[in-house]
Amino acid sequence: MDVVTSLTADKPVVIFSKSTCFMSHTVKALICSFGASPSVIELDKMQSGHQVERALIQLGCKPSVPAVFIGQQFIGGADEVIKLNVQNKLAQLLLGAKAIFIWSR
Repeated sequence: MDVVTSLTADKPVVIFSKSTCFMSHTVKALICSFGASPSVIELDKMQSGHQVERALIQLGCKPSVPAVFIGQQFIGGADEVIKLNVQNKLAQLLLGAKAIFIWSR
């Protein structure tokens, strides 16, 4: 878990992803549509990806990707992020984490 904490430290938005996962792509596109620039960590392209994936599973990420952290807090996977967006809560989380600075709907 320390590896996940170190990878999410001091970053407003971190998305753990796999380059072949279409839901990861969808979540990245959704968060970017707000004007945020998330740090994307592609587990299948990093040497210690399996170790990070195990740590994500221990945190409760099932499936392991996408796993979204906003303001160093685990938000969840695609279902949770999309639900927050539908409830008009995602923008507020991004604002609070200083991932975006202005948002009006």
